[in-house]
Amino acid sequence: MNRKTALLIMLTAPATACGSEGSDVGGSDVGGSLLDFPTTESTLSQPADPFAMEVGDCFDDTAMGTNEFSEIPEVPCSSPHDNEVYALFDLPSGAFPGDEQTEASAGRGCYERFAPAIGRAYLESVIDFIAMHPTEDSWNQINDREVVCFAYHMEYEKLTGSVLGSGR
Repeated sequence: MNRKTALLIMLTAPATACGSEGSDVGGSDVGGSLLDFPTTESTLSQPADPFAMEVGDCFDDTAMGTNEFSEIPEVPCSSPHDNEVYALFDLPSGAFPGDEQTEASAGRGCYERFAPAIGRAYLESVIDFIAMHPTEDSWNQINDREVVCFAYHMEYEKLTGSVLGSGR
C-alpha cells in the first residue's frame, strides 16, 4: 500500500473522537489564487509567522520543529523550496473536538481542496499534502480554528515555481 492509498483510507474512515457531530469540515473553497512575485526576490529564507500564512506562500522544512512551531522559514516560490500553501480554511467553532477529530477534519478538508488548487486529482499527482491544524492549546487560548494545507513533492524533491494550477 502506498502513502496516498493509506491517506485516502484514513480520510474516508469514520471519525470516532468525542465532542463532534458528523464530519462537516466547514470553511470555503480554495482560499486564493496565483500570486504575482517581484522579479527581484531574495533567495534567502525569512522567518514567517505560521498564523499569517497565505495561499501561495512557500517555505522550507529546515529549522522547523516536527509537531509545534512558532516560525516558518519562508522562501520565494521562484527559488527551490520544500512546501507551498495551497488552501486555508477554518474548522467549525465550538469546543475542541479532540486531536483525532481535528486531524481527520483537517486532512479531509485539505484533500477536498487539493484538485481545485493544484489542477490535478490527488491520486494522479506527484504532489502530496500535509494539513497543519490547531492544537488544543491554540484552539482554547487564541481561538485558532484555521487549517493550513501545504503541498510538497511526494519524492521530497525541491519544488521550483508555484504548484497552484500547475497540474502536477
